Amino acid sequence: QVQLVESGGGLVQPGGSLRLSCAASGITFSKYVMGWYRQSPGKQRDLVARITSGGTINYKGSEEGRFTISRDNAKNTVYLQMNNLKVEDTAVYYCNARFATENAWGQGTQVTVSS
Repeated sequence: QVQLVESGGGLVQPGGSLRLSCAASGITFSKYVMGWYRQSPGKQRDLVARITSGGTINYKGSEEGRFTISRDNAKNTVYLQMNNLKVEDTAVYYCNARFATENAWGQGTQVTVSS
């Protein structure tokens, strides 16, 4: 059974940084496309960044340059380094794992950017 556990969220001031982690279990992690999504109240869940099993990375929109996704297959973990955070980055951030027909989500971690 796939389990994804996010950590690293919290309250940070504008311009600050956070590093999110997502530890996966129950899967052959290296085969999976791993992604980070976020959802703000009243909005749909949107892709932030994803990294394929081969290491190809895609970012959505303006996050590239501020956010960096990476993975450590030895630790079954995917990371999202977020720098220069803005108030509009406030959201629940979800980890996602996809392979073939399997599509799994973590429980989410809250990121709040506020002064």
